[in-house]
Amino acid sequence: MKLREIAHTRAGDKGNLLNISVIPYNESDYEFLKKHLSTAKVQHFFRDMCKGDVTRYEADGLCTLNFVLEHMLDGGSTRNLGLDVLGRSTAQAILEIELEDIK
Repeated sequence: MKLREIAHTRAGDKGNLLNISVIPYNESDYEFLKKHLSTAKVQHFFRDMCKGDVTRYEADGLCTLNFVLEHMLDGGSTRNLGLDVLGRSTAQAILEIELEDIK
């Protein structure tokens, strides 16, 4: 299954950092996401764009995973010549990650 089937995202960018929050539609899917949506999986998915580390923060009280991707935005919005490679479009892209369908 694709991530978009069980979650939605919010994103923000600051300079060369990208922040993506992954929020399950149902709180009962949060533990599944914690187990199957690793930093390695996110880093591999964005391997052509992310030139730095990926850090995952777990906000258990909110049932949300927050990923910070470093050196992701080619210098940030004021230095990047690409079209819309910032937060919103990238947050939509992460929803295409394939997860093991073992729910």
